[in-house]
Amino acid sequence: MRKLIVLLSMVFLVCAGCNDAPTADQATQKRQEQMQAQQIAQTGLPNIVNFTEAKLVKHLYELRDSKIATYAYIRDEYDGKLFHLCDSIGYGLPYAVQFSNPEKQVESYGSGYITMPQAEPNGLFMPASAEGTWVMCANPNSKLGVDPVYVEPRVIVSPFKLKSSGEYAEQ
Repeated sequence: MRKLIVLLSMVFLVCAGCNDAPTADQATQKRQEQMQAQQIAQTGLPNIVNFTEAKLVKHLYELRDSKIATYAYIRDEYDGKLFHLCDSIGYGLPYAVQFSNPEKQVESYGSGYITMPQAEPNGLFMPASAEGTWVMCANPNSKLGVDPVYVEPRVIVSPFKLKSSGEYAEQ
């Protein structure tokens, strides 16, 4: 009985060690973390005290959340001249922007979870990317005062009027 216990213990220890061997990715990750720790120990971190970029990003998010007046322009691809599309509200939204998470987690026959595409609330699946842009153009005839305009060419949206380099920009 004692020999059986010793034998089972040895088998258990040998098998337990089998799963502990690091993969190549784990070994690489561990080495990279060691190198980064050594780099920080030797050089230190940057002495950032003003956090200007973080403040600018925060300000940008707050502006995007307001009904900021903007002006939408299209750049002529041939001569680079600007064409005033419309006075607008906010910044252009890429056509591929989504309201919900584009993927959902589903169980894969007991072998864990995988992700699958998820439809938008309208039941449609959005593309991962698209060239179009939605611009909320001012429209005095609309109940809301703005209407969405779908624009395929590249668009420039600015919170101030841009100086046109072309003769056909509306002033």
